Amino acid sequence: MSRINKNVILALLTLTSSAFLLFQLYYYKHYLSAKNGAGLSKSKGSQNGFDSTQWEGWFRIAENMGFQCLKIESKDPRLDGIDSLSGTEIPLHYICRLANHAIHLVVFHERNGNYLWHGHLRLKGHMDRRFVPFRKLQFGRYPGAFDRPELQQITVDGLEVFIPKDPVHFLEEIPHSRFIECRYKEARAFFQQYLDDNTVEAMTFRKNAKELLQLAAKTLKKLGVRFWLSSGTCLGWYRQCNIIPYSKDVDLGIFIQDYKSDIISAFHDVGLPLKHKFGKVEDSLELSFQGKDDIKLDIFFFYEETDHMWNGGTQAKTGKKFKYLFPKFTLCWTEFVDMKIHVPCETVEYIEANYGKSWKIPVKTWDWKRSPPNVRPNGIWPISEWDEVIQLY
Repeated sequence: MSRINKNVILALLTLTSSAFLLFQLYYYKHYLSAKNGAGLSKSKGSQNGFDSTQWEGWFRIAENMGFQCLKIESKDPRLDGIDSLSGTEIPLHYICRLANHAIHLVVFHERNGNYLWHGHLRLKGHMDRRFVPFRKLQFGRYPGAFDRPELQQITVDGLEVFIPKDPVHFLEEIPHSRFIECRYKEARAFFQQYLDDNTVEAMTFRKNAKELLQLAAKTLKKLGVRFWLSSGTCLGWYRQCNIIPYSKDVDLGIFIQDYKSDIISAFHDVGLPLKHKFGKVEDSLELSFQGKDDIKLDIFFFYEETDHMWNGGTQAKTGKKFKYLFPKFTLCWTEFVDMKIHVPCETVEYIEANYGKSWKIPVKTWDWKRSPPNVRPNGIWPISEWDEVIQLY
């Protein structure tokens, strides 16, 4: 085997096989203005890694070695709501082929929250759809998000490459890595139609809610419990890329099969005491924790049926039970309040179930027992169970 073919095969293995994954990290840093970007956060720091000149140099070297190469670039989605920057393109994928071999170089970008993101491999109109069997590529069917891995350098056949120090964790992330971007352009349009609340009270609430959400996420991640943005917090992310200032709480969802008995004690240990506990693990469980300045953290547990999912609600003074029905959904990653966090992949269906077709219009008066279009009566707790299923603190 000639040296060049040997390197091609090695590169292919280290880049795409289940044994070795080559990381080429590209850090794309810039500042985003909150007033121009619907509450977008700033991404701080200097540019590191490969700059555009180095990428083009790598591209030319590959072509000089006899490779045919395809470069995939696209607009940076984070700049979508800023007119002066929305056309800025960033490198996403490089695909080079030689004879029957192909190398797929995936460009990972550093994002707020200390995670890595790669973009969608979307071919432009003039590109050859038969350049490589694109459907067989492991990356690029959709944008993806990954925990930032610690890298280690190894030498394979005389070549120095970097791989994740924990390759098993990285490989386990791949099938669950799908990423949904916040709709920055629509969020900007929303705030042009409905002026943002920039009062001291609103800004203070958003700051405290952000800190509460970050603390809750850190606590649940330590426990190994999957969760996602739910109810008003999910609506705020999808509609306006921000926390709704009049919501007065933070809402999370958890699948009941992911419940752990030490959730309550874990939150207590980080300064979030239990405010109320409604229901039980077998039926309509709901937990609420007290954050600072009277901000609540509400956790709703979701139960799966044959054709839908639901979470429960309980009225403390009457023992009445309620059920909120949702179409089945899966989880995707997004970026919100400077961290990587889960949301329902089927976001519109999820939000419309909870808020109806008019979810784009702000509603400040909300009755949790009557307003949601997906709420249904679900009986009454027997008085003999009230001590267990209605606990107020």
